[in-house]
Amino acid sequence: MAHLGVGIGWRPEIADAVERLSGLDWVEVVAENVCPGHLPESLLRLRERGTRVVPHGVSLGLGGSDRPDAAKLAALGERAVALGAPLVTEHIAFVRTSSPVLEAGHLLPVPRTRDALDVLCENVRIAQDALPVPLALENIAALFAWPGEELTEGQFLTELVERTGVRLLIDVANLHTNRVNRGEDPAVVLDAIPLEALAYVHVAGGIERAGVWHDTHAHPVPPVVLDLLAELRSRVEPAGVLLERDDDFPSEAELAGELAAIRAVVTAGPAAPAAPITAGSADAARTEPDPIAEPDPVAELDPVAESGPVAESTRTRVALGQAALLSALVAGTPVPEGFDRRRIRVQARALAAKRADVVAKVAPELPVILGGPDPYREAFLSYAKDRPMTSGYRRDALDFAEDLLIRDLPADPAARRRLTIWWRDRAGAKPPRRIVRWARTLSGRAA
Repeated sequence: MAHLGVGIGWRPEIADAVERLSGLDWVEVVAENVCPGHLPESLLRLRERGTRVVPHGVSLGLGGSDRPDAAKLAALGERAVALGAPLVTEHIAFVRTSSPVLEAGHLLPVPRTRDALDVLCENVRIAQDALPVPLALENIAALFAWPGEELTEGQFLTELVERTGVRLLIDVANLHTNRVNRGEDPAVVLDAIPLEALAYVHVAGGIERAGVWHDTHAHPVPPVVLDLLAELRSRVEPAGVLLERDDDFPSEAELAGELAAIRAVVTAGPAAPAAPITAGSADAARTEPDPIAEPDPVAELDPVAESGPVAESTRTRVALGQAALLSALVAGTPVPEGFDRRRIRVQARALAAKRADVVAKVAPELPVILGGPDPYREAFLSYAKDRPMTSGYRRDALDFAEDLLIRDLPADPAARRRLTIWWRDRAGAKPPRRIVRWARTLSGRAA
């Protein structure tokens, strides 16, 4: 793995500040937020200065029961090539189900079971074959645990690496989140996983409310997370460490201060050497970060070629469990047996709140039309209770506006006219009448 150094997550809101940060080695960009043919000027300037840019995907859902979407894989690969990235990263998570069609709008944990691991490994191998550069996967933060898990986090990640050769992106803030929320000891996880597979490290802030740690990426990095970075650093010297911040952005000076604190931990004393890399280990799949390098026939050995494809019955079992959980989270169906119902309610509220926030970002006119952030949020959360997201956020914004108009809302005629114009400009049609909506509802229930 090429040395990356200390970096920060590039976001449009802090683009100017990022360009001015001294000593910045690299940046990470949310892959879905950039277009290969129209890269932001700020990113182009950073690249011209020699700053590396790594795309970080959030929508593949490699832990889901379905095989990876070819178009999403192609899009992620295009961004890696356009940015000249040495690798791409994603998450060990599921984000949607196909039966029923539901979108979480957030990263959800996969069960640590043999079935889920088999599905994940096959999905990862499909992704690796499609991508032009190496892939690294991130451990995620979770509010709840699955019942009936068969493997620990360390066992799950280790076997994933051994069977696929994928690299790991370890988020030490997520290790802390899972310590608070699931009682998992970060030191035990770090001792158990193959650190020779480490691509780089994430560091982020969060907040604890009522005994639940929320990985917000909107708060300063707490000392306990820096302590975990030091724990990891005592075991291995990471190729890169990155500060994530996604909301409530602080001043440039505060960002610089957090980066300095991270750099101080990373450079504090020698690290224990990582275990040697051997054939079949994490870096055996691809040892050269250059996307145009000739493949090494030894490095491309397939560690799981003899295992064969995952049985459809295995995917079906995983699909049923994920659909039942996601439906409880976003559609109000009963919580599946064995889950902590309080934690599921907390997660459901968090998903709805994030959905409202993202819709407000992709359609900033809606809060203005509805009279401000508070009336918008109240209206959207009411809508979201029985209208789960089945496509992207832009479609969700249109569906929300259509739902309001069908119910003759907002009550103010002038606001309703503005919302109608907004909806027509984007949907290219007239909102359906109430009778059409009733017919859709009835046909949906019949189905």
